[in-house]
Amino acid sequence: MNDILLLKLGEIVLKGLNRRSFEAKLVGNVRRRLIGLGNFQVSCLQSTVYVEPLDENADMDAAFEAVQDVFGIVKISRASACEKDKDAIAKLAIECLREDMLRAKSFKVESKRSDKRFPMTSIQLSQYVGGELAEAYPNCVVDVHNPELTVNVEVRDLAAYVHAQPVDGAGGMPVGSNGIAVSLLSGGIDSPVSTYMIAKRGVRLIPVHFFSFPYTSQQAKEKVIELGKILTAYCGAMTLEVVPFTHIQEEIRDKCPEEYFTLIMRRFMMRIAQEIANRTGARAIVTGENLGQVASQTMEAMASTQAVISLPVLQPLVGMDKEEIVRFARKIGTFETSILPYEDCCTVFTPRHPRTHPKLEEVERAEAALAVEELVAEALKGIEQIRL
Repeated sequence: MNDILLLKLGEIVLKGLNRRSFEAKLVGNVRRRLIGLGNFQVSCLQSTVYVEPLDENADMDAAFEAVQDVFGIVKISRASACEKDKDAIAKLAIECLREDMLRAKSFKVESKRSDKRFPMTSIQLSQYVGGELAEAYPNCVVDVHNPELTVNVEVRDLAAYVHAQPVDGAGGMPVGSNGIAVSLLSGGIDSPVSTYMIAKRGVRLIPVHFFSFPYTSQQAKEKVIELGKILTAYCGAMTLEVVPFTHIQEEIRDKCPEEYFTLIMRRFMMRIAQEIANRTGARAIVTGENLGQVASQTMEAMASTQAVISLPVLQPLVGMDKEEIVRFARKIGTFETSILPYEDCCTVFTPRHPRTHPKLEEVERAEAALAVEELVAEALKGIEQIRL
């Protein structure tokens, strides 16, 4: 009896001539996610990724947990394999599903026969395996309409597989299949969620954090590093770009009207993010902005912020409410770290009465007192890169 993981593909199956490139990206991501868990053979056939242990040191429990975070997979089954023979399949089902059958009060069998050379139809195979299971476990009755347990049988090119109900995968597209983007990563609740959501669409991300020491502490920086590490389970390995932002914020404080502090600060963030994108081949900037949540996230404020760049800005949270975002943060495991009481640079020199509906020309006049290009160049020169 061979233990194996069957990973069912999601949107990839809708792709045309370039489908194989998406599958190859997914297989590579699965292999990287399994590093350190043992030796596995990972292959893709018939819209399914097969993860097979190559020796007894492979940790199948850990592998089953790990692949649940890989984007591009919609269903995951821990299955057992055997030869494509009806008696072998029935025997395998009786043996490998013993605990499930003893626990359940009712069951049914669903069969899929992608290998059309198999001599029985799917219905015939389900009836045969169901009969054998009913005889082996008389206390578990057949119920084809509302069963407590569904036994899945798949007859594929390489072998036949038996498993109970699959668990949900992460969905989405394989990371790296839809390009690269720069993601603004603060220490708050929103930006880790927005990073996760864009990664789910197949984008490889370069997180950027703006650090204003000594106004923000070393603990605040460590908090963002920890958030980045949590996100690597979904996004893959990343390099965090830590931008020194103190001098820029001090210049804004000293030379600009207070009501425009936050807007001008965010315009500098966008300029620096675009420069990092140009250096790394990224084609978009990701933010955790949420329409109307704070003064700098009105339509007018976001327009003035984005006016300084030419790259598209992706805002996956723009229409969500805070409760939805918090639920997402809890789901992906970033919430508890995000609420640690270490402030980020967005709270430095916060205006008492921020301008909520600014006109672009007003913001540009307020910013005119600054040596913008020199400040951006200085910040870029001082970037610290941290491999996550």
